[in-house]
Formats: sequence, C-alpha cells, structure tokens
Amino acid sequence: MDVAFIGLGNMGSAMARNLIQAGHKLTIYNRTRTRAEPLQPLGARIAATPSDAARAAEILITMLADDYAVEEVLFDPGKVLEALRPGGVHISMSTISVALSDRLTDAHRDKQQHFIAAPVFGRPDVAAAAKLFIVAAGPLDQIQRCQSLFDALGQKTFPVGENPPIASVVKLAGNFLITTVIESLAEAMALVRKSGLDSQVFLDVLTSSLFAAPVYRTYGSLVAADRFEPAGFKLPLGLKDNRLLLAAAEEAAVPMPLASLVHDRFVAALAQGLAESDWSIIARLSYQNAGLREPAQ
Repeated sequence: MDVAFIGLGNMGSAMARNLIQAGHKLTIYNRTRTRAEPLQPLGARIAATPSDAARAAEILITMLADDYAVEEVLFDPGKVLEALRPGGVHISMSTISVALSDRLTDAHRDKQQHFIAAPVFGRPDVAAAAKLFIVAAGPLDQIQRCQSLFDALGQKTFPVGENPPIASVVKLAGNFLITTVIESLAEAMALVRKSGLDSQVFLDVLTSSLFAAPVYRTYGSLVAADRFEPAGFKLPLGLKDNRLLLAAAEEAAVPMPLASLVHDRFVAALAQGLAESDWSIIARLSYQNAGLREPAQ
C-alpha cells in the first residue's frame, strides 16, 4: 500500500520501520526532520510538509502527541484534510480526545474520505517488536482494507464498532486502568518495603500468582526498582491522557474519583520537576509519603 506516516516519535519511528519491513511504500513526515532521516535508507520518502506526504497516499497514518498536533496537521489551511484524496483513509493511532475523534469523523465524511480511530496499547519496545494491541473503530470495510497494515504493527486488532470515537473511549479507559495499577502497586510496595520485605520478592509473589498480566510485570518492575528513566511514556503525556479521560467522563456524566486522584498525582509529580520521567514516576510519591526516601533495593 502507498502509506503516508506522520509523527516519528519513539512509537511512530518503530511503527513506520515495521511497515517498511512489511513491504509497504511509505512517505514520512516529522516536524523535526532528523527523526525521519534514519528511515530514508530503508526506502521511505521524506516529505517536506504533511500535505506533501498525504497527497500521493491512499492511507494516511498519524501518530502524534496530542490533540493540538493532530489539529495543526489536519485542519490548518492547505494541510492534510485538503490534500488527502477522496476515498482515502486517515488512521489516527494517537491517543486523542473523544471530541476530536468525533470532529475528524465529520470532517473526513465531508471530504468523501474515511476515518478510522485506531489507538494502540503498548510501549516503544512493544511497538518495535510489532506486538501492539490495536483498537479500531470506523467503517468495517475500511478496517478490513487496512488490516494488512495493522497486522504489520500489532499482534491483535480489536474492532470495536463503526463509530470512531468509541475507540478513543476504549483507549482512554484502558490508560486509566494502567494508572490505577501503578498507583495501587506503589501503595502496596510502600507498605511491604516499610515492613522490611524486598520489593522484588513481593513482585515475584504477585506476578507468579494472582497478577500475572503483562501490565503488572511491566510496571511492577519499574515500581519495585524505583526506576523511571529513560521514559517509555513521559509524565506530561500521562497527564494529557488523564485530562482527556476526565473530560470524556464529565461529558457522559460518569464520576471517576480514582481518575481525579491520579490527576493530582500527576500534577504533584510535575511540581517536583519530574516531567522528563516515565509516567509511572507517580509511584515515587507513595514512597515519599511513607517516609521512604532511598531507592528500593
């Protein structure tokens, strides 16, 4: 397929590389060109602008940091919305707001284009291994049309309906659950550490019995070691997703008190100058609140 790929951060670079290796023809764009250059020897064409990338593509994939970045690329005059051909497909794989997903659905329909919201679960190492979980919502025939792309990026695709905003709801709700796992692990490990038990021993008990899921293994290892750099997913991005979740919950009149607690954890961590750390750095606040100042052993 002729694919335009916009957004080559830690996740996007790995995803674009996997698409090239799967035999797809890629035109790539990133605001910082140096992030695109390593993919050029693999066969990717570097576009000068987002619209240049989209103009020749049948499929456009965006993997951008936030709503603002997506809006800037899609809606500014002369940008991607104008350049993508009628019948073309825009796949947004970013974590964006439900409101923006709804707006994109309408905007692409007006241009006789198709829109699929397909956010992913997985950190950069998972993206590099093409083991992402992809949550896709949009016209079923278009999801099927793009399945070879999803197969090159992930281990499983979950079609969740034909209304794209529902995929954004699923992604935000899933990320919310990850933050509650981080928070609960931190509180529990603060207790066992202060009681004299090694955090890793506690984690081994958890992940070898009731809590064997990958999320407990991945984040449990970070929390047990009190190791949050280098960041796989930076703290400000976690706060952004939390804000989007709370906005969606307010719109749907759904109280989410745990999400509000996690929001305050993110803000407190930012206030301590931890913006460059992984979003799981909020676990350190539980250690500090328990009087544990030294890193876990």
